[in-house]
Amino acid sequence: MMAVVLATGSSRGIGFGIAKAFASVGENVVLNGKSDAVRLSEAVVELGEQRTIGVLADVSDVSACDMLFTKTEATFGPVEILVNNAGLAHFGLFQEMTPDEIYNIVSNNLFSTINATHRAVPSMVKAKSGVIINITSVWGVTGASCEAVYSAAKAGVIGFTKALAKELGPSGIRVNAIACGAFETRMNERLTADERECFIDGISLGRFGEPREVGDLAVFLASSKASYLTGQIIALDGGFNG
Repeated sequence: MMAVVLATGSSRGIGFGIAKAFASVGENVVLNGKSDAVRLSEAVVELGEQRTIGVLADVSDVSACDMLFTKTEATFGPVEILVNNAGLAHFGLFQEMTPDEIYNIVSNNLFSTINATHRAVPSMVKAKSGVIINITSVWGVTGASCEAVYSAAKAGVIGFTKALAKELGPSGIRVNAIACGAFETRMNERLTADERECFIDGISLGRFGEPREVGDLAVFLASSKASYLTGQIIALDGGFNG
């Protein structure tokens, strides 16, 4: 029986790689984008409209997040696999960030994960099953200069993952996180050739990751092959030595 998969922030990049991986194994997939309706529609077509829908919603906003789940439930039923991928990066000195920028980074990376999870959990508890996969970052583990608030928000996702796994385990719900390193996404297009080469020098495998590789790991974590795995933060970073 096909599962209902909701991946936030999934119209492009890592999120789309995750959605594509779940679609390839026959799941019902809900794609989500924040504001780009054109790209979201293209993503739905690419994955196949028979078992895929796209919903524009800013999951950092509680009411918009609720609307996303309501549309998902009306189409496919309750969410059984939730992948919290929606996020936003910011590069710059902490002292130069405005209060609005600080709130925006925390809201889009941490509150979005909390909001979507809060909406998904009741039906999972009722069913006594479910999988939650949070996409975090190696910066949430090690911290990154000029990405202090982003690092803090991603560290918050890690703490949330570990705590929720303990809380939801008795209900048969597994919660894990993938701490991503450097990937071939729009987020890293800001890097100059020299910055990119310097970054790669610190990666044991000598390359950036591909979004499909996050998708492959997410599918494994959601499968019965990972049935005894919960509360874990899995680094997917090519051996990054940060």
